[in-house]
Amino acid sequence: MRRAAYDGGNGAVQRSGRKEEPMGRRMPALFVGHGSPMNAIEDNAFTAAWESLGARLPRPEAILAVSAHWFTAGTRVTDDPNPRMVYDMYGFPEELYRVVYPAPGAPAFARRTAALPGLEGLVRVDDSWGLDHGTWSVLRRMRPAADVPVFQMSVDRNASPEEHFRIGRAIGALRDEGVLVLGSGNVVHDLGRIGWDMEGGYPWADAFDAWVRDRILAGDLDGVARYREAGSPAALSVPTTDHFDPLLSVLGAARPDDRVTVFNDARTMGSLSMTGYLFEA
Repeated sequence: MRRAAYDGGNGAVQRSGRKEEPMGRRMPALFVGHGSPMNAIEDNAFTAAWESLGARLPRPEAILAVSAHWFTAGTRVTDDPNPRMVYDMYGFPEELYRVVYPAPGAPAFARRTAALPGLEGLVRVDDSWGLDHGTWSVLRRMRPAADVPVFQMSVDRNASPEEHFRIGRAIGALRDEGVLVLGSGNVVHDLGRIGWDMEGGYPWADAFDAWVRDRILAGDLDGVARYREAGSPAALSVPTTDHFDPLLSVLGAARPDDRVTVFNDARTMGSLSMTGYLFEA
């Protein structure tokens, strides 16, 4: 990974070791800390960063979204040409349930994904799902025109961290075919410890987010799969794996020569991390 000084702020921080090269066909791999579904309709520093990213990234042929909110036994992928909206959240304002993100699906890419080396027989097509808020709350800000086909991959609740990383390695091949790989979750995600009036994070949340960030910036991407080595901050930050596993898939899809950008480096409400990572050629 190319590296440079890090300022620790909430804005996007570009890291590069030499003059930027023109963007080739390889699409980026991107992890977004999506936080509250209200980010789909509220304006804040986090959504502003998503909009800025969407404005500068190359237009992909399709987007493969690995969302924390499709948590299944086994790995599944949608090939519906017209994916439906999934409002998988409760108790929010009615305005949020009226949001529509009418992106088309990508059946050919979905079938291609299921046939990738390393995924044959492990991934099955399942159109019982559509686009959940882990996907549409982010893409509504990044690509508001909904003009790029989108398909989802589920998070396998039975897979180990190392297996999620290997799944990422497999789907990383799609980047060379014009597919942007988008992981949506949160590095720190413990709704049971939310501090509604807190603006920052608990010390353990800050510590774990920094532990992950330091390894990513050092190029130790597969080391993040051993996150339990971080001890009690990891146990508190990842009580369930659904929101963390999409990060591992994105790290698997990254390449050694990618440039990494850290954005939205912040904790909120005590126990949520909004930190995101962009890997691009």
